[in-house]
Amino acid sequence: MTLSILLVISYIVGSFPTGFIILKLTHNLDIRKVGSGNVGTLNSFEVTNSKKIGILVLFIDLTKGTISVLLAKLFFPNDFLASVLSLNAAVLGHCYSIWINFSGGRGLATAAGGALFLSPAVLFIWLLSWILIKKLNPNIHIANVGATIIVILTAIFFAEPLNFITFPPAKESFIFIFSVSLLMFIILTKHLNPIKEIIYKN
Repeated sequence: MTLSILLVISYIVGSFPTGFIILKLTHNLDIRKVGSGNVGTLNSFEVTNSKKIGILVLFIDLTKGTISVLLAKLFFPNDFLASVLSLNAAVLGHCYSIWINFSGGRGLATAAGGALFLSPAVLFIWLLSWILIKKLNPNIHIANVGATIIVILTAIFFAEPLNFITFPPAKESFIFIFSVSLLMFIILTKHLNPIKEIIYKN
């Protein structure tokens, strides 16, 4: 398998519109037209008020990221760049799915599923930052954006120790910084509208 084929497969895996399909099947709803319009776990739960559906969407979206990283490790063992680019492709597919006119979720669950098997330290930093910010401000979008930005800054200033506990590690710190920042940037693009709404309301 070539890297380009891996990235295409990862994008397709990531682009599976979990929330869209599940809500169509269970409630005959287009999730893009109800609630926040986001095709992800939170909106799936809020629209249906069903914990089972929320957990199911979360599990599948997590698994998409996991599959992308494990596929990369299978065909490109000890190659950080292949693994992280594969995860980026899956998150890009989740956020901008070809099957639903390039709409999608915000990429957090898919990124987390892959990070768990690639760089659990990065995932831990994001989760810890999210919890701390959420305690200071109850708005979930602010917590999402704040935690994502903190990961970028942490990757820049603590690249070497974070890369050391990444499996497999990047060959150079620059590759680690760039690829992690790219992943976070994709996530941030899906938070522009919610943040704009918060700003305008204030």
